[in-house]
Amino acid sequence: MKKTIFIFLIFSFTASFSQSNSSYFQADYFYGNILRQNPDATVLIQGHPTGFFISYNKRTYGEENWQEHYNYPDFGYSIGYQDYKSDIVGKLYSVYGHYNFYFTNRTSPNQLILRTGIGLAYVTNPYNKETNNKNTAFGTHLNSSTYFKLYFQRENILNNLGLNAGLTFIHASNSNVKSPNSGMNVWAATLGLNYNLSTPQLPHYIPSSESKEFTEPIKYNFAIRGGVNESEIIGSGMKPFFVFSAYADKRLNRLSALQLGTELFISPILKDYYELNLTIPHTNLKETSDFSRVGVFIGHELFINKLSIETQLGYYVKYPFEYHGRVYETLGLKRYINNKWFASIRLKAHAADAETVEFGVGIRL
Repeated sequence: MKKTIFIFLIFSFTASFSQSNSSYFQADYFYGNILRQNPDATVLIQGHPTGFFISYNKRTYGEENWQEHYNYPDFGYSIGYQDYKSDIVGKLYSVYGHYNFYFTNRTSPNQLILRTGIGLAYVTNPYNKETNNKNTAFGTHLNSSTYFKLYFQRENILNNLGLNAGLTFIHASNSNVKSPNSGMNVWAATLGLNYNLSTPQLPHYIPSSESKEFTEPIKYNFAIRGGVNESEIIGSGMKPFFVFSAYADKRLNRLSALQLGTELFISPILKDYYELNLTIPHTNLKETSDFSRVGVFIGHELFINKLSIETQLGYYVKYPFEYHGRVYETLGLKRYINNKWFASIRLKAHAADAETVEFGVGIRL
C-alpha cells in the first residue's frame, strides 16, 4: 500500500509541473455508518467505519467543446483506505478514476461539487468457509467499487491551501462474480484540505463554439456482453454468461438520450440453481427446461465527451422461475471508439442484489 501511494504521488507531481494553474490535491478523512441492506449485515457491524481519500484533480477550461456543457468539470484519480471496524470484514484499499461536477458559477470562491468515482478495491478479510464464514459481504479479495461525494469546497484560504467538507457514499462488492456477495454500503461525513499546485490566478474559461441547437435521428444499438458469475448458493461454482441487447435511442440534446430496447440473457448458473433447489423439500419452483430470460427496458444515456453513462430499468417478459425478481436495473459506462463502435462495462442488479458485471462491445447505427 505504501508503494502504491508513493507511485501515485510521484506521478501526480510530475503531471502537475507541466500543467500551470490546472491541478490540485485533496486529502479527506471520513467517519460514517454501514447501511444494513439485509439481515445478514447485522453481525458484520461492530463499529463506525473510518478512512481517507487522497486525490489528484485536473481542471478543464473549455479546451474541448463538451466541457462548457458540464460547467468545466475536473477529472482525476483517487486512492482510498477504509477500516470497517469489523474483525469479520477487515479493511478496504481502493483506486478510482473520477469526475468533479460543479453546481455553482465557476468564478465563485465557494463551490458545491458532486464527485463520481469508479474503480477497483481490495478487501483484506473475504469469506472463507473454515476461517471466516460469517463474512457474507465479500466472497473475494478483489472487488469493484464506486463512490459519490457531495461537498463544499473553498480554495486558497491560506495561500494555496483550502478547505473541503461534505458527505460521501461508498459501495464495494464483487458484482456476484463469486458468492457470497451482499457487498458493503457506507454513508460518511468528510472533512479535508485542498492544495493548489500553482500560484492562484484568475481563470479564463473558453466558451463552446458548438451551437446550442442539436438534433439527431433515432439511432439503433446492438451489443454483446459477457462475464462470469455464481449463483447465490455458496460453492455452486462460477459459470460464463452472455447478454445480447438491441435498442433504439433518441437524443434529446447534446447531453442526453432516451432508450427503449430488449435483451436476451443466457445464464448457465440458473440451471444449476434450479437443480439444486429441486433437491430441497417443499421448494415450489415451476417445471421448466429453458433457463434463458428475455427483458424489455427503458433507459437514459448521458454523453460526456467520448464517455457516456447508461442507466436502465428492465422487466423480464420471459422468466422461467423465481430468481431475484422480475424487475432489474443496470448502470453502465461506455467508451466510444469512433462514431459507431463502443466498448462497455455494466453492472446489473435487482434492487440491492448485484447479479453480474458485464464486459462488452457494440455498435450504434
